[in-house]
Amino acid sequence: MGKESVKRGVSKQQWLDVGLDALTRFPATEVKVDLLAQTLGIARAGFYWHFRNRENYIAQLLEHWLDRVTEAIIKNPDILAMEPKARLIFTAELIHDNNLARAEPSILLLAAQDKAADKIVKKASKLRLEYVSNTLKELGFEGDDLAMRAMLYIAYHSWETTVFSDVSRKRRRKLIARRVELITSR
Repeated sequence: MGKESVKRGVSKQQWLDVGLDALTRFPATEVKVDLLAQTLGIARAGFYWHFRNRENYIAQLLEHWLDRVTEAIIKNPDILAMEPKARLIFTAELIHDNNLARAEPSILLLAAQDKAADKIVKKASKLRLEYVSNTLKELGFEGDDLAMRAMLYIAYHSWETTVFSDVSRKRRRKLIARRVELITSR
């Protein structure tokens, strides 16, 4: 064998991470095993060590997305211990600094075509709405006023980076703080 090195032991986590990254560039229908294996620099046979087939992979990828992009934030005790406005600002900065909303367009497109994917997306939406609503309830909001503010926060932070990708990090942080001030003011 020449100087070529063969990567061994690519973890399930690595397969899921590369798939999540692929969803930022391609619709889910274009996320193929060969593409993922090529990105990881390994043979496609390694894929089947962790996943039964592509459908099983996509199902696990959606669960991975739910965990990394939603549950890791809303269940974090350090974040939950923050004062409500600080929590909203920190959450928005976390979303943008780590580009967590980057796969949303592909995942929403998949959900429109696949019932299992739609179920995961609805679960993520419900969890996000509960998290933001509970935070706003701590500030005394209720009813339609609460619902409007929570939905506005979620919609904006889910799509801001996609729609306004050229905003600098420094400017985005200023806008996040201002937006949270608007959403939480009476």
